[in-house]
Formats: sequence, C-alpha cells, structure tokens
Amino acid sequence: MIEKTFAMVKPDGVQRGLVGKIVQRFEERGLKICGMKLMRIPKELAERHYEEHKGKTFYDPLLSYITSGPVVCMVLEGENAITTVRTMMGKTNPQDAVPGTIRADFGQVTGRNIVHGSDSPESAKREIKLFFNDYEIQKYDKIDESWLFER
Repeated sequence: MIEKTFAMVKPDGVQRGLVGKIVQRFEERGLKICGMKLMRIPKELAERHYEEHKGKTFYDPLLSYITSGPVVCMVLEGENAITTVRTMMGKTNPQDAVPGTIRADFGQVTGRNIVHGSDSPESAKREIKLFFNDYEIQKYDKIDESWLFER
C-alpha cells in the first residue's frame, strides 16, 4: 500500500552533517520525497508535536533539545512507508538498534538518536499537518516507480 509518512532529522543529525546521508538512504530505498524543509521548531509547535509525552520526566529536556537547533522535516511516500521508515531508523535507543539502521550507525544515546519518524497512519497524518501546508507537499511521478512497485 502506497502511503505517506513524516520523518525528521533532529538537531544532532543536522549539526553532525548527516542530513545528506540520511536522505540518501531514504531515496535509495525507493521512498519519494514529497516535501522537505529546514526549520527551527518553535516551542509551541514542539509542545503540540510531543503532546503525548507531556508530564513524563523526559518531556522538558525533549522540548529543549528539539528546539535547540535546525531540523530537516520530510514527507516521504512509498510502499508501506511508515513501517519502512521506522525499520530503517531502528530502535529508539541506538545501543539496541540493529546494525545498518540509521540510529545504530549514527546514534549513541536515546536522547540524541538522530531521527524521528511517525509510528502509525494516525500520527503520520497529524505530524504532516503540523509541519507542512498542503502547497508544500508535492505530487509527482518518478520515472523509476514502475520499476519499484507492482501496480
């Protein structure tokens, strides 16, 4: 099933110069970039994005971290994109992530784990809407789609 998901290279990934390598992995996997932007997340947006974690011990440090520097936000599209991106990212704690995943290859600790990706169709829809306007999401056909997907 072709679906869209939200992914973000977090401030540590941007600061460490990993954006290109991460985007390359998504593209090489066959995911289509439908939207992408560099931004610094305002506190109010960060609070809405992480509202499910409000009241948890890591909430305030998480808000401080995610607003500390620029991030790269993306809308990715592809076959089972949500599961694909989550698998490519690896477990939340990089030390538990399978080698070859983004977090295992580049991350060190949970609080600096390089990337975020939506964990369900509902969160993908909500997060895309939080970070992108309709006109920022592009619809187009790539020339390799017939080679990537059975239709």
